[in-house]
Amino acid sequence: MLSPKPTPERLSETGHSHDRAPLEGRWSEPRSFAPLAGRRGLGEVVAPWPQAWRAMAPDAVIRAPGAEVDTESRAVIIIPCLNEAKAIAGVIARILDDQGLVDPLLLVADGGSTDGTREIVADIAARDPRVRLLHNPRRLQSAGINLAAESLDEARPWMIRVDAHADYPPNYVSTLISEARRTGATSVVVSMDTKGEGVFQRAAAAAQNSVLGTGGSAHRLAGEGRWVDHGHHALFRLDAFEAIGGYDESFSHNEDAELDLRLTREGGRIWLTDKVRIGYHPRSTPGALWKQYFSYGKGRARTVLKHFTPLKIRQTLPLAVAPAVASLAAAPFFWAFAVPALVWMAAALSFGLLLGVRKRDPAAALSGVAAMIMHLAWSAGFWWQLFTDRPKPEPLEARAPLLNRPAIAS
Repeated sequence: MLSPKPTPERLSETGHSHDRAPLEGRWSEPRSFAPLAGRRGLGEVVAPWPQAWRAMAPDAVIRAPGAEVDTESRAVIIIPCLNEAKAIAGVIARILDDQGLVDPLLLVADGGSTDGTREIVADIAARDPRVRLLHNPRRLQSAGINLAAESLDEARPWMIRVDAHADYPPNYVSTLISEARRTGATSVVVSMDTKGEGVFQRAAAAAQNSVLGTGGSAHRLAGEGRWVDHGHHALFRLDAFEAIGGYDESFSHNEDAELDLRLTREGGRIWLTDKVRIGYHPRSTPGALWKQYFSYGKGRARTVLKHFTPLKIRQTLPLAVAPAVASLAAAPFFWAFAVPALVWMAAALSFGLLLGVRKRDPAAALSGVAAMIMHLAWSAGFWWQLFTDRPKPEPLEARAPLLNRPAIAS
């Protein structure tokens, strides 16, 4: 279970990851601060005076004495990343450009980037006290999120997970919080619209946006808001996340589905919102797509072995792909061994061609090829994990129960 640790790296609400005396404690009442031209620091704007005033929103510099902050809407936003120099600044700006945010704290948990990501975030943090940089020595996304949640020294009701390689709609975080407060959900998940640019990436996107590539997964297909057992992670009640021990850091993939399983077992409820959707960019090469889905298959197998949970039909069908393809080796001795693999290939390629005609996109016609890579890689990864590693299931008494806390009222 996550618990605060009083270390020198502990974050405070008034500074970065080192000790700093609170600024507001020096005065008897809240005050506004004038921007200083050409300097960088807490509460300062880099702009020539008096243009600096026009760069600042009035409500950012004027605070009436006695004004109260809506603490029930305060959130910590966590971005786990590794070598995201091209995207990180834009994602941070997009997330913080939210009219409904209340006293946000954005933590970037960097896994040791070597492409300049850390320098970019550090520069942003030097100018914006809402942004902090954390070093994630374990590199994994799950470890970075756990570390960030563990580093907080002040309770915040909500935790938001943001991925650096996705596109986010306006007012993303405030909409998630509004949905959680409206529904009383323990977790709010979002749907994904997969987008591609090159020919292969567009083919992979078409596959992932259809039943061919997702098997009907709720968070991959458009629909109304509803209660689900899994989705793309976006928001958690922070106390619930901590109560179940956060992410299992031994998982490099499928850590989200594994956590959702523990969350729902302990009484948590997951709401798939239809108010916001995110844009996702798939892998752009066949090799990268294969590697990704091979890891997905391994992660799913680990979850099954840890919790002894049955697979759904949409997961069971792809599971048969690797054995079917392997049986082709026996086809020269008896032709019937080739039938399962040929049926699968014909079905995938035909579905892809129909998808291309429907979308009037030649790249989408190749979605069958992309889907075949996804199916075979996922199946191979699952079987590989199943026969090479059998982790012991976590004892029931080792899991901290999720307390039946009342939902935060709006």
